[in-house]
Amino acid sequence: MTADVYPSMVVADKEQQQRKVEPMQLGKQVKSIRKKNKLTLEEASKLTGLARSTLSKIENEQISPTFAVMQKLAAGLGIDIPQLFTKPDATMATGRRDVTRAGEGKPHLTATYEHELLSTQISKKKMMPYRSRVHARSFDDYGDWVRHDGEEFLLVLEGEVEIYTEFYEPTKLSVGDSVYYDATMGHVVISTSEEDALILWVTTS
Repeated sequence: MTADVYPSMVVADKEQQQRKVEPMQLGKQVKSIRKKNKLTLEEASKLTGLARSTLSKIENEQISPTFAVMQKLAAGLGIDIPQLFTKPDATMATGRRDVTRAGEGKPHLTATYEHELLSTQISKKKMMPYRSRVHARSFDDYGDWVRHDGEEFLLVLEGEVEIYTEFYEPTKLSVGDSVYYDATMGHVVISTSEEDALILWVTTS
């Protein structure tokens, strides 16, 4: 899904004061990694399977890549997905921990979701957790099935959603309900409550 500009997100702090969270500059990080690897846009295009024009738009913050596109970027550039959001630590820890305070995740906006990526300081991890505000209201908002590598766990935190999966009937989920599924199977999630639903997603790398 694309967006012309990443808008700033507004969240409430502990005193319920409004503060701005500037959008992450994923495009600059992609460009930095590409140049560090001494790759031209054309070479990076062949490695990732993404069109040269698409890579250029991502690097210039003109489009917001979907999770599937981020997987292609990571695989093609030889990195882990979290490294798209933060510079990797050169040292390997034997015991790792990453605390993400409420509202301090990395924002990532698409046409159908408002993601807040969690635990982004740890690289080479086996799962990617994130909270998502679901803006989509119908399957047509996606245009096609979403598919990507790995498995996925979804837990409803607020509101109600309906999950469409390629081989099963649509299923409605309320607060506290969860579902675990193969992410290579086509899937989309829409909000069915009056307010956009909030969900927790955990995706394996």
